[in-house]
Amino acid sequence: MAKRNWKGVHPRSLKHGMELCVDYAKDVKNLSVERIADLMGIASHYTLYKWIDEARMPALMIRPFEHACGVSYVTQYLAASDHQLLVPMPKARPAKDTDLMALQASFGKAVSVLAAFYLGNEDADAAKAELVRHMADVASHHARVERMDEPELELFGGEE
Repeated sequence: MAKRNWKGVHPRSLKHGMELCVDYAKDVKNLSVERIADLMGIASHYTLYKWIDEARMPALMIRPFEHACGVSYVTQYLAASDHQLLVPMPKARPAKDTDLMALQASFGKAVSVLAAFYLGNEDADAAKAELVRHMADVASHHARVERMDEPELELFGGEE
């Protein structure tokens, strides 16, 4: 069975976001729900099962849950439900030619999926997911340009 492409996955609801986190932890990090609960510091894994089933996880436990799973689908859903876009913090390095080519390909794919949607050949969820992914790519480059104006100091092991 082929591994799932996690880059294009977007949560549809809070419960779906929690389930995606667990699925990601199983698929990528080989973690069971019991192990996730242990990493979160929860005494009983049944509590985590209950939170996921009812989609009622305490806000205080969202970050430990996502940290244990290694992905932030719950936070992504919460932001998207408020019409916000999350952008991963870029590395403090200048863009390479390959980064710019990937951005150009992202533009092309987003426009292609959008055109297919308007022609009725693509569903709305796929079009929205592709547009969000593309906006995140552009926003990442925007943040990278901002960081180049004020470069960070290397504290350890920098060039002299």
